[in-house]
Amino acid sequence: MKRVSSFGNVDLLFEGGIVLSSIREVARLAKVSPATVSRVMNGTAAVAPETRKRVLAAIEETGFIPNEVARSLFKKSAKTIGLIIPSIRNPYFTQLAGIIDELAGKEGYRIFLCNVGGDLEKEKAAIQMLVAMNADGVILASGNQEIQSFLSGCPIPVVALDMMVSAEVVEACVYCDYYQGGRLAMEHLLECGCQNIVCIRGPQKIFSARQRYEGYRDVCRERGIPEQTVDCDYDFLSGLAMTEKLLECYPQVDGIIASNDIVAISIYKILHKKNITVPDRIQLIGFDGIDLSELMSPELTTVCQPIEDMAKTALDVVVRQKENFEKETEYILPVSLAIRETTKRRGREQ
Repeated sequence: MKRVSSFGNVDLLFEGGIVLSSIREVARLAKVSPATVSRVMNGTAAVAPETRKRVLAAIEETGFIPNEVARSLFKKSAKTIGLIIPSIRNPYFTQLAGIIDELAGKEGYRIFLCNVGGDLEKEKAAIQMLVAMNADGVILASGNQEIQSFLSGCPIPVVALDMMVSAEVVEACVYCDYYQGGRLAMEHLLECGCQNIVCIRGPQKIFSARQRYEGYRDVCRERGIPEQTVDCDYDFLSGLAMTEKLLECYPQVDGIIASNDIVAISIYKILHKKNITVPDRIQLIGFDGIDLSELMSPELTTVCQPIEDMAKTALDVVVRQKENFEKETEYILPVSLAIRETTKRRGREQ
């Protein structure tokens, strides 16, 4: 018998990868020792054919299912990776999770999805639970910088996704060049002839939102253009409310940089209701490059993150972390501009 103490003060009692209360019942029915049941279940040693037959019959009679947590502790791998995201309602994270799940399956891993709603305490609880499950690693997308202190001493690998975290507490950080994305968006609208551009800033406590805004801000400073901003959360309903405020504060607006694609879609909805044409009256650009940006009509011009590359990079770090392979502590992936139907360059026919 072995006792395992884990991160988060969780203790488990197991023997040979099987919880003791269950293994003893099977052993009693088969008239063998618990160790023999363990050998049959885990294939760790030869067992006489007749004895093996009795054990399997007892397992079938009791309907016994080996405890996966205990089995993973015994094997030192659960073949499970935790994915912690702030909101499943955000299509960006839904798309990201789908790609990670598909790629993980090809590597023989399962994804355990934790939707924490951006709540710091829920993030901590999710990490504790994944440690107790003996997960092989965690991919963490968080807007809470305070999580860094909690990660110190975490016994399983953590990859920070879409955020900047100290290399001392995570295996690696994987994110995009959000600053360049902010610059690309502003420069594109200027090329399109916009003169009254408003930047929708995402929550500034979030690294990606702060970097996007700073890219916009620096272009304004270089060109001698006054900043015009409105703050907004990364969700559809916030986007609807913010658009009404934006039109009141900046009635002459002719270009809008949205904090993300879902907010851009909510902006378009309000503009359409008010019979404000896009891109003739107001030009609109999003950020993320989610599938919906291309499915809407008109198709949304957006700064695209390489979502699949981000997913693959984060997963590779977790899966390969036990191998002696060359890995960085920081992966900054490039963004690109997808010019579609919500913007129109000077002299360009739609």
